[in-house]
Amino acid sequence: MLYAMSPEVAAYPFLFIAIFFESFVLVTLLSRPARAARARAADAATPSVAIIVPCWNEEKTVAATCESLLALQYPKNKLEIILVDDGSTDTTAHVMQQFVQYPGVKIITKENGGKHTALNAGIAATQAEFIGCLDADSFVEPDALHEIIPCFTDEKVAAVTAAMSVHQPKGILQNMQHAEYIFGITMRHSMSSINGLYVTPGPFSFYRHSVIKELGGFRYGHQTEDMEMALRIQRAGYKIENAVRARVYTKTPSTLATLIKQRTRWTSGFLRNVLGEYRGLIGNRVYGVLGVLILPGALLAIASSILLFFLALYQFTDHAVAAVSIRAGIPLSYAFIPHGSFDWFYFPANFFLLLGAVMLLASLLLITTGKRLSNTPGKLKAGFVSYLFLYGLVMPLWLLRATSDVAFGIRRGWRY
Repeated sequence: MLYAMSPEVAAYPFLFIAIFFESFVLVTLLSRPARAARARAADAATPSVAIIVPCWNEEKTVAATCESLLALQYPKNKLEIILVDDGSTDTTAHVMQQFVQYPGVKIITKENGGKHTALNAGIAATQAEFIGCLDADSFVEPDALHEIIPCFTDEKVAAVTAAMSVHQPKGILQNMQHAEYIFGITMRHSMSSINGLYVTPGPFSFYRHSVIKELGGFRYGHQTEDMEMALRIQRAGYKIENAVRARVYTKTPSTLATLIKQRTRWTSGFLRNVLGEYRGLIGNRVYGVLGVLILPGALLAIASSILLFFLALYQFTDHAVAAVSIRAGIPLSYAFIPHGSFDWFYFPANFFLLLGAVMLLASLLLITTGKRLSNTPGKLKAGFVSYLFLYGLVMPLWLLRATSDVAFGIRRGWRY
């Protein structure tokens, strides 16, 4: 006799995998390479450095970005700041001109061709040993370079990522992203210790100039040029490091619509890159943990997040309907409105929710760890709460949109 399997049973493997992955990240933090990276002292070495700021209609933020670069604690004769106006239609070019008076500042104006072309224009204008890329809505701490440069001691290190967090988060959505970004600090630090990074984030990442030239510069990369470059670096056999105390703060979307647009671009770019030109990395032992665990795990995470969202929706609806059925005559809204006393009879306490709670607690531990490792200032209480109650609800929205875009060949503009 066949019995119908509860829908939640299908989700157990995905929850176990999520918990395993979060546990793996925490254990990796205790590994010798991770501990050595944290013990690495800031270096006084000052090789030549150029920081490229690609700009397109950034009149509101580019001045503050430039001011943060001018405040860097680095010899001015070893530092170039290259501002590239990628055909802006606002007053970005005018704002940039006020910084041409400072030593080491160059301004390049070109027709609009996309961020990757702006970065390549900046690369062509410098002979610096190391090249940084900073988004025009991001701001660096003065000591950032002294944390980043020591990571290049190993000649096989081609790129270094920083510790990103949200600049002055306001409102529920930005506080949620703030917690998410600090979660990402822990993830990048852990993954870099096993050379498992597959993105060098645009807000602030550094590259060895010779390797960038060897690989042919930046490409379009399905509007995720930072991810495409990282995958190309990994495929070429180089390493990507993380400077966990090199802090950078970036502006993030303040509305749900702009957040979904941004994350749809990121997710669809990941899927198109990894399932396209770089599919040979998936499951390939040549690329170590990145090929065997990280990339397959990232793909599985997208699929499981969508599944868990629909399952949670089913569970919520199912128990709401059950509550109405048991209490005949009580409207459906009863299941959604808090009451004076909590009735455990209607609380779906089961193994599924227990695993979900463990996963959330592990996430909160990873967020707390990221804040401590990077010494990121500010409080996280609002971020914790919004991340706990909101992230799981909004993330599937962009995952569903991105996967459907890739499946049906839909391509959206940078700002659609």
